[in-house]
Amino acid sequence: MPASILGEVDHLSDAAAIRSRAALRTLLDCPSCGSSHVAQVLGDNGGVSYVCTACGHSWS
Repeated sequence: MPASILGEVDHLSDAAAIRSRAALRTLLDCPSCGSSHVAQVLGDNGGVSYVCTACGHSWS
């Protein structure tokens, strides 16, 4: 147990940052080849799409 509330806040912040990075990585892996080399691009109607720079697969 941390000796102070600041120690507890640091611990919770670290855990949230790890979860956030893991969620982002999973979200941005190419569903075709699994590469994490993904670019975010604007779609035809202003929406957001993604394209894998490794294999060229695109999705939204």
